[in-house]
Amino acid sequence: MSGSDPILTLEDLAQWNFRGTPLAVLGHPIKHSISPAMHNAALAELGCSDPRLTEWKYFRFDIPPDELPRALERLHAAGFHGLNLTVPHKVIAFDRVTEIDPGARPVGAVNTLCRTAGGWRGFNTDGYGLTAAVREGLGRELAGAHVILLGAGGAARGAGVECLRQGCASLWILNRTPGNLEALLATLRPLAGRIPVQGGPLAERWADLPAGALLINATSAGLREGDPAPLDVAAVRRPGAVFDMIYNPPVTPLLRAAQAAGIPTANGLAMLVHQGAKALEIWSGAAATQTAPTMAAAARAALA
Repeated sequence: MSGSDPILTLEDLAQWNFRGTPLAVLGHPIKHSISPAMHNAALAELGCSDPRLTEWKYFRFDIPPDELPRALERLHAAGFHGLNLTVPHKVIAFDRVTEIDPGARPVGAVNTLCRTAGGWRGFNTDGYGLTAAVREGLGRELAGAHVILLGAGGAARGAGVECLRQGCASLWILNRTPGNLEALLATLRPLAGRIPVQGGPLAERWADLPAGALLINATSAGLREGDPAPLDVAAVRRPGAVFDMIYNPPVTPLLRAAQAAGIPTANGLAMLVHQGAKALEIWSGAAATQTAPTMAAAARAALA
């Protein structure tokens, strides 16, 4: 393997001879992942006080969806201690692991796997990442907040579960596709207890949504150049803050519109950092709050 951070494939495991403790992120595509930079920076710092971790290294593998079951088997056999999963593997892997952490069950997706003798134990650290990022970037808590959530895919499901778990005051979900919206509402309402969970189409104007709500974008709108904002900020009563899970580009059309209206904003970089720090905590025992600042600095450097 050449280069500081090569893109590996399943074929590379045939000649795998790394003698330390390997970790990896799996995705398709994986070229733009900055997770190796974040984790290897944190491991280098932790190794100064814990010599055991000097032999740990984090790799990245491009694994097409149909190869994931075989990849999980071969990575386990090769002695990988932990894995992160990104698009499109989080949902696919849910039924492919030996154990599921109770916190990941309502989400129906796993983004962190930890090696056990008999296979992989699956966790989901995205909810932790969201809570920590909203607190860090906006000075707000999900607990007690009125939340307007845009989208009804996997990211929205994870965000919705976390908002309910934290005890939000109410949860509104807006989405373009009625079928996906109804499916998500049906999943979340049994978890809500007395928290009101409502939904509707993105295209409408929503004068009756709570003023001062936390608006969270869990759609991919804004990821590609030329994308429109997923929602006209003026179509809802003035939000108290806007959080966009997208971190590259750092300012999406949604965030730009919110900033122009004087609304506090934050992008998803801190969420990426904190979910990664929580994954490293699961694997190593090092507190996520300890490694997050180093990971954040490495993430910013990688994006620059």
